[in-house]
Amino acid sequence: MRTLTLTVIHAQERGRPKRRKKIEWKLLTDLPVQSRKDAIEKIEWYGLRWKIEVFHKILKSGCKAEESKLRTAERLVNLIAVFCIVSWRVFWMPMLNRSSPNALPQTALTDPEIRLLDHLVKDRDGNRSRRSTLSHYVVKIARLGGYLARANDPPPGNTVIWRGLSRLTDIELGAAIEAKIMGN
Repeated sequence: MRTLTLTVIHAQERGRPKRRKKIEWKLLTDLPVQSRKDAIEKIEWYGLRWKIEVFHKILKSGCKAEESKLRTAERLVNLIAVFCIVSWRVFWMPMLNRSSPNALPQTALTDPEIRLLDHLVKDRDGNRSRRSTLSHYVVKIARLGGYLARANDPPPGNTVIWRGLSRLTDIELGAAIEAKIMGN
């Protein structure tokens, strides 16, 4: 039997986050950790690994990639390529919202999507300055997906963003078809 030596890395988020608990991790690793710098490196690796897990969850649960009934490898590869693009967008929006909430909405959305969101999801607050931010529109997408957007709710996550983008895409497609049929 082989002996395994493990190191415990205990990491706690600094500062006091708004509207959520501090992040606290206890990581076990068999990789060498000789310094604080080594420990931080391993924590960063784990953070990247977690992002990969979330991306795969979106790919499997949101796109339902495993349910496809394609019979050739070429078709499956093409489908997964499209699903990866869709999954990346769903994964990216909440991340971008957390890191750059005041970015322009055009960073992640097309102008037709912005116009549709303004028409479909009415603003609740009178704060006009927030209306031109990515965060404002991410919340609108999430509300289309069932997010309640109450004062104490955490920021929207991947599931409500997935549902909201799916609804927005369906509505956008319907509007395009209607415009083509009606000649507008």
